[in-house]
Amino acid sequence: MMKFSTFTLVCGMLGGFSAYAVELSSGIELQYLDHSVRPQDDFYRYINGKWLDATVIPADKSSYDSFDIVYDKTQDQLHTIVNELTKSQKVTDAEQVKIVNLYASFMDEAASEERGGKPLAAEFARINALQKIEQVPTLIAHLNRIGVTAPYVSQVHQDAKDSSKYVFDIGQAGLGMPDRDYYLGTESQLVKTRAQYAEHIEKMLKLSDNPAARQNALAIVKLEHALAKIQWSKVELRDPVKAYNKYEFAKLSELAPSYNWQAYLDEAGVKGRTNYLVVSQPSYIHGFNQLLRSTPLSVWREYFRWHVLSHFAPYLNKAYVDENFAFYGVVLTGADHNRVRWKRSLELVDSSMGEALGKLYVAAYFPPAARDRIEQLVKNLLAAYHADIGVLDWMGPETKLKADEKLAKFTAKIGYPTRWRDYALLDIKQNDLFGNVRRAAEFEYQRNINKLGQPIDRSEWDMTPQTVNAYYNPERNEIVFPAAILQPPFFNAEADDAVNYGGIGAVIGHEISHGFDDQGSQYDGTGNLLSAPGWFKAEDLVKFKAKSSALVKQYSAYSPVPGYPVNGELTLGENIADNSGLSIAYKAYKLSSRSALPPIIDGLSGAQRFFMGYAQVWRGKTRDAAAILYIKSDPHSPDKFRGLLPEMNQEPFDEAFSVKPGDKMYRSREQRVSMW
Repeated sequence: MMKFSTFTLVCGMLGGFSAYAVELSSGIELQYLDHSVRPQDDFYRYINGKWLDATVIPADKSSYDSFDIVYDKTQDQLHTIVNELTKSQKVTDAEQVKIVNLYASFMDEAASEERGGKPLAAEFARINALQKIEQVPTLIAHLNRIGVTAPYVSQVHQDAKDSSKYVFDIGQAGLGMPDRDYYLGTESQLVKTRAQYAEHIEKMLKLSDNPAARQNALAIVKLEHALAKIQWSKVELRDPVKAYNKYEFAKLSELAPSYNWQAYLDEAGVKGRTNYLVVSQPSYIHGFNQLLRSTPLSVWREYFRWHVLSHFAPYLNKAYVDENFAFYGVVLTGADHNRVRWKRSLELVDSSMGEALGKLYVAAYFPPAARDRIEQLVKNLLAAYHADIGVLDWMGPETKLKADEKLAKFTAKIGYPTRWRDYALLDIKQNDLFGNVRRAAEFEYQRNINKLGQPIDRSEWDMTPQTVNAYYNPERNEIVFPAAILQPPFFNAEADDAVNYGGIGAVIGHEISHGFDDQGSQYDGTGNLLSAPGWFKAEDLVKFKAKSSALVKQYSAYSPVPGYPVNGELTLGENIADNSGLSIAYKAYKLSSRSALPPIIDGLSGAQRFFMGYAQVWRGKTRDAAAILYIKSDPHSPDKFRGLLPEMNQEPFDEAFSVKPGDKMYRSREQRVSMW
């Protein structure tokens, strides 16, 4: 139960509120404050200490934070929606019938037990039919189509060098563990995980009656290790210019000689729709082609069988489900128990028919007033960015002009799409779980392939309304905030503006800043990728890199798990966004309240509530195994450091909490990194 005090606003305009009496709370969860810690020494602990002490990570989770809390609430809401549909005898809407049948197909555990691994027979037969290397490209295209891991993966998205077109893109993939570091790293935990991965493959192969399970498991791990060695690192993958390599179909043979590109393109369904594609990591594709020919075909068959088995394991009988979770849940993340079946069923519906479910979620749980207030927040954030551009010390006049031009072209999408996705061509059967999963993947694949040659649909969303997250898309120069994230602690409709600017305001500021960070600055306002240094003048880029290098150093000094420091280079873009978003959100808050003195609520000033609102958003706990996984593969810093380090770079924070030299939260002006 949240315990808020309230304040009555009688007059003025506050972030979109009209001038009438409104009961407002502080929005700060005072019951979690740890008064044994000075805010000047450890602000994160001061705000969240009692929550951290009392909270136990749920057995079915690898971490637990504000996102998980809101996610769980949203799942309960979605569960209610689907249960009501399931119980109703009057559901006639075609999409709603498909939701009911898809959910029911997963919930029928007895049918899954009866079928066992039989649904995989056709896929295994296709793989067993491989008689020569020239047939592999056709198989890879098929696996891309049904969502199974293969040595490279395809996607359709806006062409980064021509924002008026869609492009077909292929990039590195093919690993069963989260990142190449799990194969190449020398840390003891990673070495142990590799051994456990081989054991897991062996157990899964035995379940599928593989006669040489141990031998084949070791061969698969060896092959994946070889793939990992030629892959680009996560840091290298952050360079969008380096990752844009256009190849006309006729020129692909220069990249991978004797590879059967025609067979791949035919099966992929792209021929006739376009005559070129983008290869994100050419050196990897070249290396894969060499590996393809130097590795026995028998090993490739085992590799492909393994990934089909692993991908579909969650939808088979209990033995497969349990062993799949034993590695991907217990070993990789530290979770103790798999999620209950209805949650996994709901996840399938969400991933397969997300907007159909989202339409119902918005109607039931997202009030229009919340959208209106967020729109006002966005306007204030954009105004604060515009004002800040004029006074930045690292941008010259020409770069500032380009920055303003890009800012003026930002699009904000809030809550839910203006046009919902059509699922009419998706075939869902009540008693065919495996078939539903496969057909849903093929439906989504074909939906994307059909975009090739068509105008860009700028109304499309890359997240569903029920997703507890937000994003910036540089190719469309848009910021997107799904309905589900517009809940406490991110946004509280009953709270004063200070906590909301510190919460969702900083999230909005975070996403906008991506348009101006080391990656986003390489795209113009219409989403076109420019040659280096993007629209920055060269001398301004030098200044920017000096600041970003200092930020890399700051974050790299912290380790959530001993021996596993934060990768400041991998997390640079998100760290820039966290620091920039907090800074701009505070300036936007000041803009929103300049016509009235911010009230004192719960004995706290507006500035104090703002920074407290930010820190409570990042409240969270993570198991060590999951923390290592995130360090190796996640471009975001751990929750604690997202909720602690940005404040240390903000002068208004020092003023709000009287931080002085000698305090642990203090940084001198020379030590602070201020991007905005």
